[in-house]
Amino acid sequence: MPSPRTISGNHHPAHGEPVMTQQASISIVIPAYNVQRYIDQCLRSVLGQLERHHELIVVDDGSSDNTLALVFKAQEAWTGNNFHVFSQPNEGIPSARNHCLRVAQGDYVAFLDGDDVMLPGALAAMDHAIAEHRPDVIACDFRMWHPEEPVKTRAVRLGYPVGRLIRDQETILNTFFADRQMYVWSKVFRRDIYAQLPAPVFPIARLFEDVATVPRLLGHCATLVHLAHPTIDFRQLPAPAVVSERWCVDFAAALPLARRYLQSRGVNDSVRRHFDIAAAYFFVGAVKNSYSLPRADGRRVRMMIKQLFIDGLFGDCDTLVTLASRADMTSNDRTLDAVIIRQVESAFSGGVVVNFKRAASRKLKLWRRLRQARRHLDSKHEGHMAL
Repeated sequence: MPSPRTISGNHHPAHGEPVMTQQASISIVIPAYNVQRYIDQCLRSVLGQLERHHELIVVDDGSSDNTLALVFKAQEAWTGNNFHVFSQPNEGIPSARNHCLRVAQGDYVAFLDGDDVMLPGALAAMDHAIAEHRPDVIACDFRMWHPEEPVKTRAVRLGYPVGRLIRDQETILNTFFADRQMYVWSKVFRRDIYAQLPAPVFPIARLFEDVATVPRLLGHCATLVHLAHPTIDFRQLPAPAVVSERWCVDFAAALPLARRYLQSRGVNDSVRRHFDIAAAYFFVGAVKNSYSLPRADGRRVRMMIKQLFIDGLFGDCDTLVTLASRADMTSNDRTLDAVIIRQVESAFSGGVVVNFKRAASRKLKLWRRLRQARRHLDSKHEGHMAL
């Protein structure tokens, strides 16, 4: 339930006063936890471009620092009635994201994490894409942002063609699995697409909940538009990553959750092949990180994630080598695909997975930084492991 200060004098659409105009509305939703160092900059980046047909929603997940007070201060300074604040006990980022979805009223939902920044012109670009195409989902480029070392900042461009309406779900899903950029904040879905999934939309008490969720959402999307410029600065923090047994298992298990759902949707063989190549990347990443665990724990975890990988494929391990070399496969780097398949073979033969190349190594580091930056796990289970 929202806190007693949820509305703070503003009229929420659910209480009878709509925020929508003739334009399609967008809910910008921010789950926040212990981000007092960053939340003001995050909110200013949104409020500087917020129009009447937008709404900003913040759900504080039981922060123990000054985050909620700073959010209320920003809300009180805002002159509009389209900035809403909710709070809940500390239940984790999946729960906070589900809370965001329950209270959002916009036609579209744009997620933003509390330590990231929405780039100037992002909402105007979304408005334009919606007005022109009314897609089921908007795919957004973003920047890997290193505020302390600007020279490292780089743009990440998705593989979709820019600006035109894609009406082919096979292309939507295949490009997504080739990109493997599974952050929910890089996709702006129609709110009724979220309503197609059973509750809770984001799996509770799991890491990498967006990896399990975004493919399922795309399975309901018939149309997509790719924006031409980055919309979010994804803050990269230098904090060291912590790998735990749960980290490895949840990382390996996230895509199989999506696979079962896609199978129930009857996706075609092409999508299944692209899914299996993406699953190989996740499997190798989990195996590689398992070597950070104590020897006995690592060995046990590798047995677990090996079975998760086998059970989670549409095909089987023997076909992966053939898939990576097929000319009809969408790929950003066929050489790297082949390297990953060799890593799978090494893992299955008991070899140590080493010498990750380029994007494979970089992707794992980014996932680990993301979870380290977002939040800690319940101390009863993991101590200081961060989401």
